[in-house]
Amino acid sequence: MNPVLAVSVVSWFIAQVLKLIFTFINERKLDLTKLTSSGGMPSSHSSFTVALAVGTGQLHGYNSTLFAIAFVFSCVVMYDAANVRLQAGNQAILINKILDHMKDHKITIDFALKELIGHTPIQVFAGAVLGVIVALIGIPG
Repeated sequence: MNPVLAVSVVSWFIAQVLKLIFTFINERKLDLTKLTSSGGMPSSHSSFTVALAVGTGQLHGYNSTLFAIAFVFSCVVMYDAANVRLQAGNQAILINKILDHMKDHKITIDFALKELIGHTPIQVFAGAVLGVIVALIGIPG
């Protein structure tokens, strides 16, 4: 198997399992949907893409064009997770409150928007650190 792909997938999987564990600790419930959900601690998107970048750097060199591409890609993903998707989640919270208010006025709404789709900067940072660690262990220099 491709070692860069392997460390990326392992890093993503560890992040998803950590979400499951943190949810169990904080909410005292086993929510298996955390294994495939977005949002939460740590950011699996950040973990996945940072492991990709660091793994690429370890294999092809940190001065390579491949590393530069992977690095820029992971920066875009992390920015999106902590800014664009976080704000979209905040908007979903507000829209869901408006929809709840509309139900009080006998207006039927048969859906709710998913609210946890983005990450706080700490969640993104934790995912990035996880990605670095997994890639450095998986592809030593």
